[in-house]
Amino acid sequence: MKSEHRRAILGLLAANFLWGLSFPLLKALAGAQTLLVPESGNWFVTAMSLAPRFLLAAVILLVVARRQLTGLTRAEWRQGGLLAVSCALGMLLQVDGLQHTSASVSAFLTQFYAILIPVFLALRHRRMPSGTVAVCVLLVVAGVAILGRFDFRTFSLGRGEWETLGSSVFFMWQILVLGDARYAANRFLPVSTIMFGVIGMLFAGLALATAPHSAADCLAPLTSVSWLGFTVLLTGCSTLGAFLLMIKWQPKITATEAGLIYCFEPVFASLMALFLPALFSQWAGLDYANETLTWQLLVGGGLITLANVLLQKQAPAKA
Repeated sequence: MKSEHRRAILGLLAANFLWGLSFPLLKALAGAQTLLVPESGNWFVTAMSLAPRFLLAAVILLVVARRQLTGLTRAEWRQGGLLAVSCALGMLLQVDGLQHTSASVSAFLTQFYAILIPVFLALRHRRMPSGTVAVCVLLVVAGVAILGRFDFRTFSLGRGEWETLGSSVFFMWQILVLGDARYAANRFLPVSTIMFGVIGMLFAGLALATAPHSAADCLAPLTSVSWLGFTVLLTGCSTLGAFLLMIKWQPKITATEAGLIYCFEPVFASLMALFLPALFSQWAGLDYANETLTWQLLVGGGLITLANVLLQKQAPAKA
């Protein structure tokens, strides 16, 4: 059991690394998209960044897992659909909220599920979280706040902040659905295929609805080698790689642990932003500069790491 628990932790850390890669990739993809369709609005850029990668991932799994898909159970359909809806709504609110608030506030409030999960579980089980969990949550919140350079003095709740908090609730829902004992017997490949297909179709519909001129705008990026390259990387690494790791390994640990581990995502994203933007810019002809190493990255990342180390020192619990 300890060995499986350790593999689950490593698997989710790998998923966070791959999601961290998606941040500079998505920014580069959005830049390439804007060059190809100059009048692209935020919703169209978002939809065209997400729909192709999820649809392509679904097609790949349809081929790879075709034998398992012939015996889909009702529970697998239900879990895959719930994961798709929670993930899609979370991403929609997060992206729209980002247009109405700062990146630091968005990064901080998105990780609010690290607090929401133990609170929700405490209310459901009528049992207070342990002292260790409470300390770890505080460390993670502090780490994310420092990492994102969050300023409490200028914070106020407007449309962007409320939408980002809403996205955090949907991401919490996604984590809880994955840990639901009712779906313990589900196979992760069929569930992933359903999830990817539904998300891809939802965002494809959004792309068609928000195209600046006509549906032909959705085909314009297909002529760009750089756009196709970024999309393939996102599909292979941040969609197939990250979500398959998440769906396979998260049910092996508690929801509280998962919520804290997922806070490593902005740490990995910040690390990769130190060197990847310049490489992407050189390849695609973009103006996207590398970020610089700051004390916030070292201290914030250190607190998040410390929180997860402390949590692993206590015996795994079913929560």
